[in-house]
Amino acid sequence: MKKIIGVLLVSLCVASLTHASGVAGEAANKYSSDVQTSYAIGMLFGSQLAELGISIANYTAVAEGMRDMLENSTATRLSWDDAVAKTQIAYMEAMEKQAAESMAREAEFLAENSKRSGVLTTASGLQYEVVEEGTGRRPALVDTVVVNYEGVFIDGLLFDSSYERGEPEEFPLDIIIPGLSEGIQLMSEGATYRFFIPSQLAYGGEGASNVIPPYSTLVYQVELLSIVFFEDDGTAQ
Repeated sequence: MKKIIGVLLVSLCVASLTHASGVAGEAANKYSSDVQTSYAIGMLFGSQLAELGISIANYTAVAEGMRDMLENSTATRLSWDDAVAKTQIAYMEAMEKQAAESMAREAEFLAENSKRSGVLTTASGLQYEVVEEGTGRRPALVDTVVVNYEGVFIDGLLFDSSYERGEPEEFPLDIIIPGLSEGIQLMSEGATYRFFIPSQLAYGGEGASNVIPPYSTLVYQVELLSIVFFEDDGTAQ
């Protein structure tokens, strides 16, 4: 747990470097340097706790706990093991609340989206709409494809784009998330589809690499440029 707290402190320091600096300077200058520093530490801890979804019932108790650990860690109200246990419970409760809210938000979005004209739903729960049909071949799961794509969350926030990188992506269909793999197999070369991928067909309750939160519905617009076929020697044709 001490290691976790150390990581938290490091993350707080990083947050302090990346956080917007538009705090009202005139208000800050009313306090002494020491008070400003204390307040700054509180801001960073508060920012991290808010990101984790942990709420505070009694701010005075938080301050007292910090003071006791800093000034006399042998005279705290709780043992270290009890403090760790209570913190872990608070964290788990926050994660469960966030998960429930995310799943409810996802279910509501997919239910409403499925009613839109032009949106089709497959047996797996994948939703899609045709932006432009193609005239070429359709890929199979064993194929490698070349695509341009853009991925956003349901609020429109961009998380990935081959267009921004300035070149299309090439990948085998059997190594990507199930919803995207299934969707691209519905397309013909030259087509552009938009996919609404439920979290169970994407990254589920785990999320991915601090980029995709747990229980995220992903919206991909994909342009299938070509299917890559390989000769017996493994070279593309």
